[in-house]
Amino acid sequence: MKIGELARITGIQVETIRYYEREGLLPVAGRTEGNYRIYSEDHSERLSFIRNCRKLDMTLDEIRVLLRFKDSPQENCGGVNSLLDEHIRHVTDRIGELRQLEQHLRELRQTCNKTQEAAHCGILNELTQSNRVSEDRKHRIDGHVRNIHKTAV
Repeated sequence: MKIGELARITGIQVETIRYYEREGLLPVAGRTEGNYRIYSEDHSERLSFIRNCRKLDMTLDEIRVLLRFKDSPQENCGGVNSLLDEHIRHVTDRIGELRQLEQHLRELRQTCNKTQEAAHCGILNELTQSNRVSEDRKHRIDGHVRNIHKTAV
């Protein structure tokens, strides 16, 4: 099948499929005489695996590790278990960070409890006065969108 059909079947955009090829997550497809990429059912299955991993917020490095195990079915899956344990810890940490972010946003919201001129809005003034943000709050603001974490080997 051509890349457009593969994209339709898997629900993954053409550019993403090409990106996964460049990153080595997806084997390079063969080519027709007209130089079109030709993909197989194996490509489709691998893309589905990658998509499922991405839905679990796994990084490409984590997916690479899992694919190595998938490509070596005789190997012991202890590394897979370790990787997932580390990913669970990361998710747990992120949940904690998001709860801290929520608390900070609630505190920020309390700085303006009435409608008034924007010049007197406590929220806008607090956000403008970045030098008043405590180190703890600064850490929470800077860290709440972290999405990269260590991978198990």
